[in-house]
Amino acid sequence: MEDVVTPGEAASPARSRGRAARLVQRGSQEPRRPYISRRIGTFNILDEEGLSLIEANADRLLKEIGMEFHDDPEILDLFRDAGADVKGTRVRFEPDMCRKIVRATAPQQFKQHARNPANTVVIGGDNTVLCPSWGPPFVHDLDRGRRYATLNDFRDLVRIHQMIPYLHHSGGVVCEPVDLPANKRHLDMLYTHVRYSDRPFMGAFIGSMRAQDAVDIAKIVFGEEFVANNAVLYNVSNTNAPLVLDANMSGSLKVYARNNQPVACTPWTLAGAMSPCTVAGTLAQVLAEALACLSLVQLINPGAPCLMGSFASTISMQSGAPTFGTPEAAKMVLAAGQLARRLGVPFHTVGTLSASKLPDAQAEQEGTWGLLMSLLAGANVVNHATGWLEGGLVTGFEKTIIDADLCGKVMSLFEGIDLSPNAQAMEAIEEVGPGSHFLGSAHTQSNFLSAFYRSTISDNNSFEQWNSEGGLDAAQRANLRWKKLLADYTDPGLDPAVDEELQAFIARRKESMPDQDYF
Repeated sequence: MEDVVTPGEAASPARSRGRAARLVQRGSQEPRRPYISRRIGTFNILDEEGLSLIEANADRLLKEIGMEFHDDPEILDLFRDAGADVKGTRVRFEPDMCRKIVRATAPQQFKQHARNPANTVVIGGDNTVLCPSWGPPFVHDLDRGRRYATLNDFRDLVRIHQMIPYLHHSGGVVCEPVDLPANKRHLDMLYTHVRYSDRPFMGAFIGSMRAQDAVDIAKIVFGEEFVANNAVLYNVSNTNAPLVLDANMSGSLKVYARNNQPVACTPWTLAGAMSPCTVAGTLAQVLAEALACLSLVQLINPGAPCLMGSFASTISMQSGAPTFGTPEAAKMVLAAGQLARRLGVPFHTVGTLSASKLPDAQAEQEGTWGLLMSLLAGANVVNHATGWLEGGLVTGFEKTIIDADLCGKVMSLFEGIDLSPNAQAMEAIEEVGPGSHFLGSAHTQSNFLSAFYRSTISDNNSFEQWNSEGGLDAAQRANLRWKKLLADYTDPGLDPAVDEELQAFIARRKESMPDQDYF
């Protein structure tokens, strides 16, 4: 690959409410950066002894228990030919076998291209790409409440994401448009990303047929030769923890790997249910599952881009419900980041997850904790950086906006401290001298627009002013802002010939199969 670095219609704007209305204007002038270049180091929670222990335990799991690969004989043959012990659908690996396969050929860094080159992202190293929510069948906003998502909701979210400067990726299933047939809706979703955004986007994850549709669409947009040599899609392949990969996931993995498109091999675990109820046990299982899948990518196509992923959280021991923003989840993501760096592949994980039903204090406490821990873990791609509610059942419009503001703060934090002559401000201190103030100084006047991060939703005024302007809480201000973003949406445009070819391809694919209400 050329870039591999080896070892609904817009809602009406809300009525102006003084400063609240002015506040939602912010963001349109914010500088866009295609991704975060982190200048703050990672937080290493495990020492060498601890990391070596987790790796040894993962090797033990792979050798003594092994991993199941269901309904895909080709995978079994690949592993058998590579020297693994295959009995039925169970594959067992000698210690260090998978690690050697991955380290031999997997790239440490690569680019995922956007159709607008200015939005191309670099995945790996000290770079972080923030992606929106993925997969919820419901959406929520303050006006219409919780409801099944539709294609109009999907389009609106893609447009909103396109207008948020702190997101770097258009994502994938930003909500599940359940008004469309289950076996065809991926075509409409892929088209919406291409048509209404010019950022990188994800392919279809479930099954080889849908994955191939995504690759064929990418070839129409970017050209067949370009796709053959460059990453333009992004795929997440989730294991069925514990220690199973099914044919839907392996089918899409194989298509993307063969087409040189990135695969994030991501065990999906809730500790206490799908993995042990301890951090160390879950980490060993996560690493074992990821190693097996990463080695599969490299056996299919040596050098294909891939990421070690981890979606690891906890459950309530009282009800069994998923819980997020827990200290145990933080420990798991921090350690998983270390394990990925030792393996030598980029790290994929998740962000502002919450079990809350509304964009309230619980949602933002859990979401803030999750996103900060993922960045401190050195995540290269963060899925679900905005919008996630109700344990992944809901994409919230207001939560998307509140989370986006958090993404902006995180981006500013991880840029580190500016040490330029202007930032050192020595002349400013000399100008002001002892006992005065900097409010009117030349340095303040020339820097006031960019000196500090300016929140797009916070209200910092007195109680009296806040009250006179409607007494809006953060969710109500976020409601105004997403409507404003939709009203101000700037269409990136699409070559009419490409658009026509895409629509013709999608029409042919839809006509080739009957509607189904299941995957």
